[in-house]
Amino acid sequence: TKLLSFDTRMATADEVKTQVLSLIGSNPSGHQDKSIREKVCNLLTQYSACDGVDVDTDVLFAIGANVYGFEVKKKSVPDIAAATAKPPDIIIDFEYMKVFMKEVFLSYGVPEDRAETCSDVLIEADKRGIDSHGLGRLKPIYCDRIDAGILSPSMPIDVINETETTALIDGNLGMGLYIGPHCMNMAIEKAKKYGVGFVACKNSTHYGIAGYYATMASDAGCIGFTGTNARPSIAPTFGVEPMLGTNPLVFGIPTHDDFPFVIDCATSVNQRGKIERYAREGKETPRGAVIDNEGIERTDTEGILRDMVLGKCALTPLGGAGDAMGGYKGYGWATTVELLCTALQSGPFGDDICGVDRATGKPKPMPLGHFFLAINIEAMCPLETFKKNSSSLLTALRGSMKSPAGPGRIWTAGEPENDARVKRMGQGGMNVPVSLQKNMVVLRDVRPGLAEKYSKLPFE
Repeated sequence: TKLLSFDTRMATADEVKTQVLSLIGSNPSGHQDKSIREKVCNLLTQYSACDGVDVDTDVLFAIGANVYGFEVKKKSVPDIAAATAKPPDIIIDFEYMKVFMKEVFLSYGVPEDRAETCSDVLIEADKRGIDSHGLGRLKPIYCDRIDAGILSPSMPIDVINETETTALIDGNLGMGLYIGPHCMNMAIEKAKKYGVGFVACKNSTHYGIAGYYATMASDAGCIGFTGTNARPSIAPTFGVEPMLGTNPLVFGIPTHDDFPFVIDCATSVNQRGKIERYAREGKETPRGAVIDNEGIERTDTEGILRDMVLGKCALTPLGGAGDAMGGYKGYGWATTVELLCTALQSGPFGDDICGVDRATGKPKPMPLGHFFLAINIEAMCPLETFKKNSSSLLTALRGSMKSPAGPGRIWTAGEPENDARVKRMGQGGMNVPVSLQKNMVVLRDVRPGLAEKYSKLPFE
């Protein structure tokens, strides 16, 4: 059995989390070993005391409680909402939040123009109601990875190969939040000149909501198409090993409506974030969304989260496990995205982009691939004619017969996000839950120059 020494110095949350994951990953049967259980519990106690760690939402504590017998205790720190006598979730203006995120990026050395772009991608997710990819990603996905040395705040963007209509780009492991917009802009420029533009990218990183890039194209009078691979989560049909990312396949199409048609969704039934939400809500995971190494379709949410860390279960593709409900279709689409993100780029996949060194348990870079396609509509027909035609179909779909058992409304892709935007603009901004308020406080207190600019945050 492999044991890790307990680090008694004042370690950061990321360092302690890495120790926990390494200990669990290096000892798959450690829950049966008293010494391992004690070490996991000791590390979780240390982790729970770190700044910015929320014992209510961090899945490690659920795993610790259910598998290793860890007793979750609340931190003995003042509750922000109670201390300020304000509701737990408060509304903060979008512009304020965008500027805050931009200032955080600037504090890491991201150049002004790139920091502006990065913050715009994130705030757009919050405007659309995609809270999992906005402010909620700022600290854990970008800041923490920069701090861990597996993400560079700013790197050159190199052109490897280029023709009038195509390009292959190397992002050099910089932030996907500025690499993505650069690539789609290049595709749009080529499309406007030659009718079509296709750009593939290698050595990028998490690029935010894929719908941002499809919308860039639709706003420019183009049909947009994009996708990205991600850490392995999906098992092939009739398989059980996580091999493919949740790989979104995303289109953006201009319309005469107040919003474009934008289909932005993963090629898996569920994503890990939704399963974590089931855990917070005490709900079972729907059958067919997760399969384990024994081929069993799992519903025990806490056990699923534990075994996902241990590599003992995987997400299923759209359609679910097997072929009864067409799971092979989702598997095929996920594979299509993976191919377009690796074959042109000679890029890595599987364990090579899992983000963890299997031998040491330490974080490692995740070099992702993306692709971006823009088709200039006016190369084939007037843009207004196209918009009229597309809206005619979409209006017919929304006006078709409703199910008496349904909500009484039919949506088309992009409409729910527009509903969220209208609602949030009307209420004056975005809801910021206590967990993200805590992240903002941590970033304000540790990043150079932010304490002076944000001596008092809106919820303080």
